[in-house]
Amino acid sequence: MTERQELPVINPVAARSLFVLEPIADMMQPRIFTEILAKVQIGAPSGKGPTFTASGSSSIEALWQVGRHEIDMAVANPSAVLTMAYRGAGPFKEPMDVRVVATIPSIDWLGIAVAESTGLNSLAEVKERKFPLKLSLYERPGESQDIYTDALFAAYGFSLDDIVSWGGSVSRDPGLWIEDRYTRAKAGEIDAIIDEGIEWFIPRLGELGMRLLAVEEPILAKMAALGLHSSVLPRKLYPNLPGDIVSLDFSGWPVYTHSAAPDHIIYAFCRGLESRMVHPPYRWAGFHDGDDEVNLADLCNDTILAPLKIPLHPAAERYWRDAGHIA
Repeated sequence: MTERQELPVINPVAARSLFVLEPIADMMQPRIFTEILAKVQIGAPSGKGPTFTASGSSSIEALWQVGRHEIDMAVANPSAVLTMAYRGAGPFKEPMDVRVVATIPSIDWLGIAVAESTGLNSLAEVKERKFPLKLSLYERPGESQDIYTDALFAAYGFSLDDIVSWGGSVSRDPGLWIEDRYTRAKAGEIDAIIDEGIEWFIPRLGELGMRLLAVEEPILAKMAALGLHSSVLPRKLYPNLPGDIVSLDFSGWPVYTHSAAPDHIIYAFCRGLESRMVHPPYRWAGFHDGDDEVNLADLCNDTILAPLKIPLHPAAERYWRDAGHIA
């Protein structure tokens, strides 16, 4: 006779919540919705006592909300924007109260592409020539791509308004995984694209008659001072590039909170995250010390895939250290 397995005892309120939340978690992967944004609030059903609100949003508005303690957890894209907020740089006029819980590994760069027909070899030439770029940016103003673009252009000594005043244009278009921008580039409606998610874009540079521009010193140093670090976009990953290209790094999706978030909740969150990521579904050939499988140490250490330039929440650091993932 099979021995009966003892099930954990939970109170009825928690049971009802789990009955709803666990199937919803399973719904995230099959892409039942074309765009998914989860937001969960945990607290007493009476509405009395403390609550904890976690959002899957990677928007800049969510970052402001965490900094103001209006919500307790969100996700940044990329990690460098969180560094800017922590330092009080760029659009963040004062240091924000943010701490990392764990960083979801990802790898990306800011892609700065121009049409070969422009003859441009550097963003510095845009100002020198007062070039009327027909620039395509991501469709949602004010997000991370705009923060990067505004900071980068300012370092080179011009702005989006300058481009328009020189006879150029700025359009807002869907992400690089959507065909619209490629159609417009082929038609000559746009001759420059700045965005992230460039794994879709780089293989098509040839057919579009475009090339990527590198970011040079001393601009890289100015960006680093703001919290926007750089990294090498390697030709070994994208053989159609003429060589390695240095650009602004757009890697890492940090799950973050504020310093007042309760230790026991953050510790429990890390424990739950580890239990679901024994075999993380991320593989990036050539970027993990000779091993292309991401392990749990990538969640809580400063790596190429998961940059960590600001402090962990103390409870998160304690959990990852207790679990043996921080030396």
